[in-house]
Amino acid sequence: MSGPTNGELADLALSAARAAAELVRERALGHVTVAATKSSDVDVVTEADRASEALIRAHLSAARPGDGFLGEEGDDVPSRTGVRWIVDPIDGTVNFLYGIPQYAISIAARIGDEVVAGVVVDVVKGETFTATRGGGAHLDGRAIAVRDVVPLAQRLVITGFSYERDTRMAQAAAVHELLGRVRDVRRLGSAALDLCYVGCGRADAYVEEGLNEWDLAAGGLVAEESGARLAVRPGVGGKQCAIASPAGGYEEFVAAVEDCGFLAD
Repeated sequence: MSGPTNGELADLALSAARAAAELVRERALGHVTVAATKSSDVDVVTEADRASEALIRAHLSAARPGDGFLGEEGDDVPSRTGVRWIVDPIDGTVNFLYGIPQYAISIAARIGDEVVAGVVVDVVKGETFTATRGGGAHLDGRAIAVRDVVPLAQRLVITGFSYERDTRMAQAAAVHELLGRVRDVRRLGSAALDLCYVGCGRADAYVEEGLNEWDLAAGGLVAEESGARLAVRPGVGGKQCAIASPAGGYEEFVAAVEDCGFLAD
């Protein structure tokens, strides 16, 4: 019996993400409170994060009960089928907590060491980014592609900061150096959407240290299938640093990232 196609996995991820997005939208109408903290006192979890992850896990396991599951809020189930789901139930929780309309549901399917399907749903805007390995990337069903490569000084770069203060200060120093070399820098607060924005041409590059697998899996596949190159390198703060850019301008951007101090020596 053959396994699922990448498209079938993407369709299942999309149905789960849409259901979770509806739950999170409903929770946003009420009083959002912090349920716990994780890596630091500013790395927060809300009850909506937990409810979203529980909904996604139930949705996926009902359709494919033997699959593995890795969720940001603690669920870690081994796979009996070879398929493992990588889930961020709310990517951009701090934005959600403050009512800033930039957060998403991120679901990816991995087979072995390779992410083969990914979905990112912008909860507030309703935009849906999807990708399958070798099948391209789409925004609301329309094929997307990265921007044409422009000189470094004309590139708009998205970044993010660690929840750990020492790492955040090192990142800030690197961003300070980068600002004089590019068009400008944005910090939007959702890594999954940041990567999708590179994929659909809303930004020219992305760099951030401290991402976890659930932050990177779905949005990273969208970026790659749109024509971006994505790599992870040791960062200055001691964690892994993700770098994404249209393939044609990748090497020049990485050189700037290195020179500005984002990466470990």
